Amino acid sequence: MTAPGLRGRDLALALLICLCWAVNFLTSAHALQEIPPFLFTALRMAIVVALLAAFLRVPPRSQWPRLAGIALFTGVLHFGTSFLALKLAGNLSSPAIVTQTYVPMAVLLAWWWLGERFAWRTALGITISLAGVLVLGFDPMVLDRPAALLVMLGSSLMVAIGTVLMRGLKGVGMVDQQGWTAALSLLPLLAISLVFEPGGFAALREASWVGWGGAAYAAVFASLLGHGLFFKLVQRHPVAQVTPYLLMTPVFAVLLGIAFWGDRPGPALWIGGAMVLGGVLLIAIRTLQKARPPVAEVTPEV
Repeated sequence: MTAPGLRGRDLALALLICLCWAVNFLTSAHALQEIPPFLFTALRMAIVVALLAAFLRVPPRSQWPRLAGIALFTGVLHFGTSFLALKLAGNLSSPAIVTQTYVPMAVLLAWWWLGERFAWRTALGITISLAGVLVLGFDPMVLDRPAALLVMLGSSLMVAIGTVLMRGLKGVGMVDQQGWTAALSLLPLLAISLVFEPGGFAALREASWVGWGGAAYAAVFASLLGHGLFFKLVQRHPVAQVTPYLLMTPVFAVLLGIAFWGDRPGPALWIGGAMVLGGVLLIAIRTLQKARPPVAEVTPEV
C-alpha cells in the first residue's frame, strides 16, 4: 500500500483498464451511427443488469436515496449526455480529453458542498485543467461542432456530482453499486429516449451487429471488466496512486481516433489536451501527497 507506484502485473492491469475504456470510445462511436445515444445507454445498462442480477444484494434502506441520486446523475445524465457528446463531436479526441474535467469539477463541488479545503497546488491544477478546455476549444475540429464541447462539459459536471454522492455511500459494494445504478437508470433512460429520440426503437430493430456489439462491449469490457479491474487495483494500492495511470485512457483514445476514426487534432487540441490532463495529474499527485482518499473514487469512461 505504500509502494511509490504500480509495477509489473498491476501496471499491466492499469494499462489494460485504460485500453478497455479507450476502445469504448471507438466502438461506441460506431454504434451511435445506428442507435441514438440515450437508447444506446439504456441498452448498455440493460446488459449490465442482466449480467449482474444474480449477484446483487439489497442495499441498506438508508442508502436508497443516495443510490438513486448516483443513478440519476451518473447512470442517466452523465452516460446519456457523454454518448450524445460523442455523437455530436464527430471525433474521439476532444470528448476523451474533456471528460477528465470531472476531476477538478469534483474538487470544486466538494469544496462548495462538503466544505473541503484544498491548497494552492490543487487550485493551480484546477486552473490549468479548465484553462486547457478553453485552449482546446479553438481547435478547428472542435470549433466546427461547439455544442459537443458544451454537452461534454455538462456530462462531466453530472459525473462530478455523482462522484461526490458516492463518497457518502455506505454498505454498498462495487458490484451492487454498478448493478443497482444500472437498474435504477434503465426506466428514466428509456423514457428520455421515447420522448426525445423519435424513431429510436425502430432504429434499434434495424441495428446491425455494430450497434449491438458496441453496447455489449460498453457493458462487458468498459463497465464490468474495466471497473472490476480498477476495484482489484484499489484493494492493493491507494486510489490516488492508481488514478494518474488512468490518464492514459484519453491518450489511447486520441491515438485510436487518429488511426481508426480519421481524427486530425491541431495544435490547439494538443496544447489544450496537455493542459487538461496535466492539471488533472497535478490534482492526483497532490491528493496522493496528502495521503487522503481522493475526491474521485472512480474514473469514468464513456
